[in-house]
Amino acid sequence: MRSADCPLCTRDVQAELWSNSQLRVIDANEPEFPGLTRVIWHDHVREMTDLTEPQRHYVMTAVWAVESVMRQHLAPTKVNLAQFGNIVPHLHWHVIPRWTNDTRFPDAIWASRRDPSPRQADAWAQQRSQTELALPGYHAALREALATLPETPRAPAP
Repeated sequence: MRSADCPLCTRDVQAELWSNSQLRVIDANEPEFPGLTRVIWHDHVREMTDLTEPQRHYVMTAVWAVESVMRQHLAPTKVNLAQFGNIVPHLHWHVIPRWTNDTRFPDAIWASRRDPSPRQADAWAQQRSQTELALPGYHAALREALATLPETPRAPAP
């Protein structure tokens, strides 16, 4: 089931790194936060509890796979997992690599940008550049890891 006015119900195939009949994983293409990845349930549901228990477990298995591959290939200081849906009420997870020198650390990426010193700004520019160079390898490893996920049963129609 899709919603005509929901931006996440419309698939951006150029951003897709992997998909199956249940969900898709996309490169969120956030220039300030390279590597930010989203796991998006295909059907328009608002909350995790709108899914069956096996589907909830399946979504989290995908999120954990993304986190694991992200840690291996991008080596962030920390990985943030976020699921809000306040603005776009469609079930999706943000998997966010964080570094101590990014423009918002230790706050959430949605917080106000910090005013870095020139040394901090240079360190973040270098980290961001290294991360961007690692993205093709990360994306390839992510596709490989997600390809091993089995399909999960779809929810019965309401």
